[in-house]
Amino acid sequence: MHLHLSAILLQQAQGRAPGAGPGLFDLVVLLGPLLLIFYFLILRPQEKRRREQAAMLKLLERGDSVITSGGLHGKVVGLTDDVLTVEIASLKGGERVRVKLQRSRVEEVVKAKKGDDQK
Repeated sequence: MHLHLSAILLQQAQGRAPGAGPGLFDLVVLLGPLLLIFYFLILRPQEKRRREQAAMLKLLERGDSVITSGGLHGKVVGLTDDVLTVEIASLKGGERVRVKLQRSRVEEVVKAKKGDDQK
């Protein structure tokens, strides 16, 4: 009861009616920092990741080893604007397994170590 009475007195001192909700300034003071936290913790890192992904996809070349969003590991053997041809296996007898996939489905480009090319 005592806290409720002090809240009513505080609202009257600020020039508001006792039943009125928070003022505009109170909302700005409350929501401003929350929006800043939301921006710096969620939106900014997500935008940075999107830019890095777009740059990586733009620099894809024939011969790059990639990992797809589905988890397939393979080597790029052909590419167009939107579609990549990725070799994912070599069978006995010299046959190769190749798949076509959207360029946007590439999750990561794996840098080959110097000794890997001479196998």
